[in-house]
Amino acid sequence: MTFTTRFAPSPTGPLHLGHAFSALTAADMARAEGGRFLLRIDDLDQSRARAEWEAQLKGDLAWLGLTWPEPCRRQSDHAADYAAALKTLGAMGLTYPCNCSRRDIAAAASAPQEGAPLIGPDGVVYPGTCRNRPLSSAGPQDAIRLDMAKAIAALPNLPGFTETGPEHAGQHLLTADYLLNGIGDAVLARASMGAAYHLAVVVDDAAQHITHVVRGADLFTASFLHRLLQALLGLPAPIYHHHRLIRDDSGKRLAKRDDARAIARYRDDGATPESLRSLLGL
Repeated sequence: MTFTTRFAPSPTGPLHLGHAFSALTAADMARAEGGRFLLRIDDLDQSRARAEWEAQLKGDLAWLGLTWPEPCRRQSDHAADYAAALKTLGAMGLTYPCNCSRRDIAAAASAPQEGAPLIGPDGVVYPGTCRNRPLSSAGPQDAIRLDMAKAIAALPNLPGFTETGPEHAGQHLLTADYLLNGIGDAVLARASMGAAYHLAVVVDDAAQHITHVVRGADLFTASFLHRLLQALLGLPAPIYHHHRLIRDDSGKRLAKRDDARAIARYRDDGATPESLRSLLGL
């Protein structure tokens, strides 16, 4: 199978050095293997996605020397794909509706009898407040969560995945203990966005025949959830490569609010794609 990877930015602000590093790393790996590099637009959050940001990110990536086949996959065009996957999990009895706010979750998880809150890929691990609600009770403002205990029970054997990144290279097996306590009942769909990231990325990667997922090390723990969803939905498992993160002078991971690190700023200041690669250690 052809080595195929992707870069999937959200058009909600300017791309920064961290984005450049991730995109270039993925493209370099694909080129070294004679493979394909795809661009995917993660625009599930339509309240924040903007056409002008999409145009700018494509311009920045082209300036870096990257190319990709068009049209690129845009998540907002594939709501039916995510709904079908969510329906499959619902028919298996693995989902339930939840109307808890972030404040509700934090309060329940930090109650004295619960001990210190556990932190997972999405923050505080959900304490299960709504777990006994039937899916038929879902309202328009409810999120839909995966019942992790039932999901584990639905698989005869828990799968694993291959990681080639510098920090976690090797084979990683999913365990019930980590899935229950380190990830918990993850959100699969949100009222405001339809699908949530974890469901959408799994469906997208399968639809695009992604063989190698290249992304930042901050998403390594999410791979355990993604591998579980792939197994439940009967989707292929890609190889994962989680690269180092680009941080500011204080050691903080860059975010889109860091306009001073935006690729466009470097372009305007006279940087070249070669000098930016050198700055990133590529």
